[in-house]
Amino acid sequence: MTCQKTSHNFTKIAFKPLHTNLFNIVLLSIFLTIGTGKLYSQDITKKTTGIPTKKQIDTSKSVVNNAEKSTEIINKETDSIKKDSIKPKKAFLDGKVKYRAEKYVKIDQKKKLITLYDKAELYYQDIELTSGIIVMDYEKNEVYAGRIKDSTGAYTQYPNFKQGANVVEPDSIRFNFKTKKALIWNSRTDQGEFKVKAAITKKENDSVYFLKGARFTTSTNLDNPEYYFQTSKVKFIPGKKVITGLTNMVIANVPTPIALPFAFFPMSKETSISGLILPSYNDSNTRGFSLQNGGYYFALSDNYDLTVLGDYYTNGSYGLRFESSYAKRYKYRGNINVRFENLISSERGYPDYSKQKIYNIQWSHSKDTKSTPNSSFSASVNLGSSKYFRQSINQANVGSNLNNTLSSSISYSKTFNSVPQVRMSLTATHSQNTQTEEINMTLPTLQLSVDRIYPFVGKDGLKKGFFKNINLQYNLNGRNSIVTNDSLFFKPQMFRDAKNGIEHTIPLSTNFKLFKYFSASSSFNYKEVWYTKTIKRSYDNDQSKVVDNIVNGFDAFRTYSMSSSLGTTIYGTFNFGDDKKIKSIRHVMRPSVSYGYTPSFEKYYDTYASDATGTMTKQYSRFEAGIFGAPGISNSNNLGFDLSNTFEAKVTDKDSTKVEPKKIMLLNNLNLSTSYNLNADGKTSLAWSPVRVSGGTQLFENKMNVNFGATLDPYAIDNSGARINVYNIDNGGSLFRMTSANMTLNYAISSKEKDKTKDKNVQSERNGGREDDLFGTNTDLNDSRKSQFDETDEGEDKISEFFKSELPWDMTFAYSLTYGNNNREKKIIGNSIMISANADITPKWKAGVSTGYDFVQNGVTFTQLRFERDLLSWRMDFNWTPFGSNANWGFFIGIKSGVLSDIKWDKRSNTNR
Repeated sequence: MTCQKTSHNFTKIAFKPLHTNLFNIVLLSIFLTIGTGKLYSQDITKKTTGIPTKKQIDTSKSVVNNAEKSTEIINKETDSIKKDSIKPKKAFLDGKVKYRAEKYVKIDQKKKLITLYDKAELYYQDIELTSGIIVMDYEKNEVYAGRIKDSTGAYTQYPNFKQGANVVEPDSIRFNFKTKKALIWNSRTDQGEFKVKAAITKKENDSVYFLKGARFTTSTNLDNPEYYFQTSKVKFIPGKKVITGLTNMVIANVPTPIALPFAFFPMSKETSISGLILPSYNDSNTRGFSLQNGGYYFALSDNYDLTVLGDYYTNGSYGLRFESSYAKRYKYRGNINVRFENLISSERGYPDYSKQKIYNIQWSHSKDTKSTPNSSFSASVNLGSSKYFRQSINQANVGSNLNNTLSSSISYSKTFNSVPQVRMSLTATHSQNTQTEEINMTLPTLQLSVDRIYPFVGKDGLKKGFFKNINLQYNLNGRNSIVTNDSLFFKPQMFRDAKNGIEHTIPLSTNFKLFKYFSASSSFNYKEVWYTKTIKRSYDNDQSKVVDNIVNGFDAFRTYSMSSSLGTTIYGTFNFGDDKKIKSIRHVMRPSVSYGYTPSFEKYYDTYASDATGTMTKQYSRFEAGIFGAPGISNSNNLGFDLSNTFEAKVTDKDSTKVEPKKIMLLNNLNLSTSYNLNADGKTSLAWSPVRVSGGTQLFENKMNVNFGATLDPYAIDNSGARINVYNIDNGGSLFRMTSANMTLNYAISSKEKDKTKDKNVQSERNGGREDDLFGTNTDLNDSRKSQFDETDEGEDKISEFFKSELPWDMTFAYSLTYGNNNREKKIIGNSIMISANADITPKWKAGVSTGYDFVQNGVTFTQLRFERDLLSWRMDFNWTPFGSNANWGFFIGIKSGVLSDIKWDKRSNTNR
């Protein structure tokens, strides 16, 4: 049961206007104008000093129509005698009363009544009252308000009573200013997420209310709700609790058998309050009956909370989950999810009996950069058992099953404002393959860098030319890497197998212009690597094989390399004429040539016997097992060639009012790269490396992304498929032999522009799935009230820009093609298409599908069907995965409101999970 806070709202009373007796007013006016006299019971002696006459105060008031009134009804006695046995009368009211009316305002001094008629308004202390008619009795300290009839006889101008933050819209109301008591008829009020309507409401004071014939609902239409709860008696204590008598659920004005003899709702003015979370019932073929997602919500403070949930199956399986969100304004925010399940399948003694423990930990943290500009901390963690999302009894996340990867990252960075500036970062990463159960972790990675130093720059600070542009840096990279699996995770063996080391690099570089149009750069790189463990390789006669023995202790190697590059930019424009639709095409080429040289570091290599005789020896480096590898034994002397291209066009704009032509991109990039080994002898090694071609563009107003790539090899291959030192064109083939090629298309369209800040699949992406729904939508059995579709705001424009349809829709399309020809097989390795579409069939019905087809395997890929019905205050959905290893279905119907989230029916298919 979820508890919500309340607000107070109650009802009103209608009274006929009280008419003033004209005869009495006239008679009273005559007597008041005749004069005044004094009578004494005995003579009064004369005094030498006269007593000053007391100033008379005229209390008569005039009647004014169609004007705003402001009066202070307070009786004050003024007397020169300080001590008097007669006490002055107490004021009728404790403050100023402001009032006005559209038609008339009448004041009856005799009956102490003020009558306001037609669009009447009255303001007193924290009370605001508007109504068709208001009658104020300032002798009894009471006010009456009600409706009035219009020319057709229908009641209009319902009272609106506001006291502080509480608003009541009844038919009529009677209120006492002194006692704060009230009687309200047919009140309508909002109490948190509830809308309450009561036939009669009695307000005892600001702390206690009694309601009779009340009904409450979360429907927006209080007068004709699709459902409501009917109760005869209610005691309401604002900010604390609501206690009801017999309560019956009514759907479409038809009473249902769902009833409670009494109900208790704790309420609080806090944003959230602690409370029980009722479990849902389910059953399984392999684990028996169950209660799922029952627990307790702890509202610990305004900055953090905790939800504890549990599942229990009758065969002994159980699950525990701890979920917590925390935030501090302008500082940080995040959430933590810890899940553990003890799964038992079948019964002990049966051949299919199994028992396993699985878990999953998720942590997300982000820090406000404005709080500490020189440092930052962030975390995105998703680790645990590789089988969790496939075996969990409380998660149905197909995305993680299809992607097969879990990853995590925790990072801290700090900038030291020294001269030169120093930056430091600590990062811990985790990558886990859920199929092979292999885990790669870095615990941690330390990176330290010192900003560029220009030692030869002049006093003017200008960095022009080869000499003044010389600069150097210092970088440190310390890493502790662990490769393990599920069975050894966080066990001593995992840490014993860790690899660690520190890499220091000092790059020295410069750049300058050459022949005005060329950009040249040159660099010298020094690297030093420290290890705490090395290896000694030898042949073990007992084991009859070569073994590596770990040697503990500090060791290091040092290397250096040189590189330089030369590049330019070439522009070409092809003009077709101003009268053409395509006015011109612009081609931009950026060719570059690079040279790199790394000498041989053979001094760091030793030899070992590879057989028992010791006659066969091979070279090895004691640093081979290190995390940063070993220095190269052969020198590297390479020339690199790169060419990047972009193509754009100027076309006539479809908008005739625009004079300037429109620019469109034809190819975002078209890149070619290869290299030539200057040390190649042409026999044992081949000089040219394969040419890599890659490119991409965007079509249909940037809605379709197209990416392609190919590998072109200039050399031929022999019958065994090995590359030989013969050009392919000399072997009877073409200039290049295409060894591989790939192309991907991604196309997303919708009837309206999507809000990119809204991401419906955030949790699915955190679990390891995709941000879109090509792999279907994630199902969290903990909260089925969440929609499977993108929620649209009320009042949002739903007109389609394509088909002028009022029913919104969206579609995501992905196509992938891979070609392989390493050994002249000329084979399509991969060829698949995936489609996801969502649409509103009617204004209340939504449907979606995620599916695809693999043309190589000749089969349908993952398929999910989604249906949802908007039942105003309720929601109903059905999702179905008809075939495959993840085949399942689920049906849900329940109230959307969180305060009544336990009123639902949730049914899932029986699976073997």
